[in-house]
Amino acid sequence: MPKKRSGGGLSPTQQAAKFLGVSVLAGAVLAGIALPAVGALGLAAKGSVESFDDLPATMKAPPLSQRTTILDADGGPIATVYSRDRTVVPLKDISPYMQKAIVAIEDSRFYQHGAVDLKGVLRALNKNAQTGEVSEGASTLTQQYVKNVFVEEAGDDPTKVAQATQQTIGRKIRELKYAIQVEEELGKKKILENYLNITFFGQQAYGVEAAAQRYFSRSAKDLSLEQSALLAGIVQSPSRYDPVNDEAEATKRRNTVLRRMAAVGDISKAQAAEAMKAPLGLKVSKPKNGCITAVKGAGFFCDYVREVFLNDPVFGKTKEKRAKIWNQGGLTIRTTLDPQAQKAAQASIKEHVYQSDDVATAATLVQPGTGKILAMGQSRPYGVNTKKGETTLNLSVDGDMGGGMGYQPGSTFKPIVAAAALEDGMPANKVYSSPYQMPYPSPVSACGGKRWVNDPDNPAKLENENSSEVGPYDMREATAKSVNTYYVQMISDIGICPVTTMAKKMGVVRADGDKMPQVPSIALGTQEMSPLTMANAYATFASRGMYCTPVAIESVNRRVGDKTTSFKVPKSTCSRAMSENTADTINTLLKGVVEDGTGKKAGLGSRPSAGKTGTTDERYAAWFVGYTPNMAGAVWVGDPAHKRKMIGITIGGRSHSKVFGGEVPGPIWGDMMSGALEGKPVEDFNDVHIPDSRPRDRGDGDREDGGGGRDDGGNGDNDGFIGGLVGGNNGGGGDEPTPSFSIPEGFFRGQGNGGNGNGGRSG
Repeated sequence: MPKKRSGGGLSPTQQAAKFLGVSVLAGAVLAGIALPAVGALGLAAKGSVESFDDLPATMKAPPLSQRTTILDADGGPIATVYSRDRTVVPLKDISPYMQKAIVAIEDSRFYQHGAVDLKGVLRALNKNAQTGEVSEGASTLTQQYVKNVFVEEAGDDPTKVAQATQQTIGRKIRELKYAIQVEEELGKKKILENYLNITFFGQQAYGVEAAAQRYFSRSAKDLSLEQSALLAGIVQSPSRYDPVNDEAEATKRRNTVLRRMAAVGDISKAQAAEAMKAPLGLKVSKPKNGCITAVKGAGFFCDYVREVFLNDPVFGKTKEKRAKIWNQGGLTIRTTLDPQAQKAAQASIKEHVYQSDDVATAATLVQPGTGKILAMGQSRPYGVNTKKGETTLNLSVDGDMGGGMGYQPGSTFKPIVAAAALEDGMPANKVYSSPYQMPYPSPVSACGGKRWVNDPDNPAKLENENSSEVGPYDMREATAKSVNTYYVQMISDIGICPVTTMAKKMGVVRADGDKMPQVPSIALGTQEMSPLTMANAYATFASRGMYCTPVAIESVNRRVGDKTTSFKVPKSTCSRAMSENTADTINTLLKGVVEDGTGKKAGLGSRPSAGKTGTTDERYAAWFVGYTPNMAGAVWVGDPAHKRKMIGITIGGRSHSKVFGGEVPGPIWGDMMSGALEGKPVEDFNDVHIPDSRPRDRGDGDREDGGGGRDDGGNGDNDGFIGGLVGGNNGGGGDEPTPSFSIPEGFFRGQGNGGNGNGGRSG
């Protein structure tokens, strides 16, 4: 029973009923055209005083929120997402039983009266006066439709929803005025169609089509008499008459609707009696909403698509406008996801890394020359049940797109250093002494005319993986074996600025959005990156030096009513990052990595491929990033929390004393690429002749540990600031070296993944 206000006054609902009754009796509402000024009564929704005439002449009904369907590149469904589960259908696709049932129980005189049912108002007023409470309403179906429009316009804002549903004279007046307008403009059939598409039927189902699918797993056009009566009965109180949770109450309500249909002549009494004997016959379909429903493990790609939509101004000038469009839905988003590539990625991930493992893996594939993201997957599935190993953290992307803070790429960064050196004029057969261990060269030039300076009293050092890795080496052999000291000598020669500039041209940025520091240790991959960043960077090599920004969306269409409109979508922007000759030279060098170097286990057999391994400091992460001329991909393996070292570990049912980039990520990449490229043309690189400058024969470096030189100068990537630029602060040596450089007072350290050194190892 509605509560009276303190002091015994009428409740707002009773005031509304009394007001409308008096207005009718006084002739103020004649044919639904005018009401006296009621500014003194207040239009409480906005907390301001307005009169009936002050209201806008036309009600602007927002587009009804509907499902959004996300498709792959072939048009196959990936996932369905929605703020409200609704599929708008025309009246001809709604069962005649359903049309009659909703009119019979909600507004049996719908086709006889105007916007306001004067007889209904008098009847309700009389009954309410007799009972002393509001026991019967008088809203017409048209008025109910208008109210639902207000609710729809409020969206998910609780304050606006409360304003749209509060029992005030002001809301009733607005409802009445717009009901008059709707009756004049739309007509009865269209009003009924709109009402059946907008109203809430419980169980997250908005509109009759979603309700028919939810409760009976069938279309609204196929609803039977008893099914229609059940759905029509739910509308008055979706929670009270919920057939899933209270079958008995829902059955009573259904039978009430059937009796009413018989009373108004829509069906015979015999039909009603027969239908009332039937069971509810529910065949409930669970709500399927969001990226958790994505097929082929594409939940994280689905989430990335959502992030792109919400963040790119092409879909709306402000984040609020973009969010409103997304929540209203009705979109069909065709993406770049290649179903064959996605299937291959997930199959390889599942084979090599288990969901229950201490570490995880993430893999991303892109198309060189277009920036199209072809696949995105990881071993920990999309979901919120962390006990089952689920996560909503997208390990493949940057933090601002739903990912984490990234992972040190280790030696997979070295080809970027090589590209900068080649662009600077360095010959591809350049030889460096490359000792097993050495201090960081000092000083090293940096951007803006500055220099990085090592501490002369306690210089930061680095070393190779194995004491037998002693130069001199040329670029081909140093790249194949991933020799640390070679690449640090290289960056000290050309300077830090050309390397960070090249990285920027290739779209290589830190996953947390911070700037790349001007430190020589970046040559060893000390700055945290995401798999998508690294895959797309290597696609630059595959496309002979053209970098293309990553894209995930091909087209977006939106259906509102009978009209379909198309959105502009983000386009990949391609620019030349390096000369064709430089890219071809890098491709030639990296072919050696998979043919004879650390990435031999990732080779694709007769299909030409190139790539680079990387294993970071203390083996918190291992990588393989590689490509063919028509596809590039990155695979990361590690602990997202940066706590579990991959030493003495079991991954995918296989035990490893130490994990290298060529040992775990390499095979994942190889199987993924093989499946993704099956049936695709076999293309070759434009090889460049690199003169052999072998100082002496050392063999091919094909060892069980990956054949690589140690890529780290110790334990992490922290660097002290000297002269305004970052300087090394750690010596090398051992699996867990201790810092050997103290930061002078007033300076500070950089950020690392769990240590204090300068790099990662080769895999």
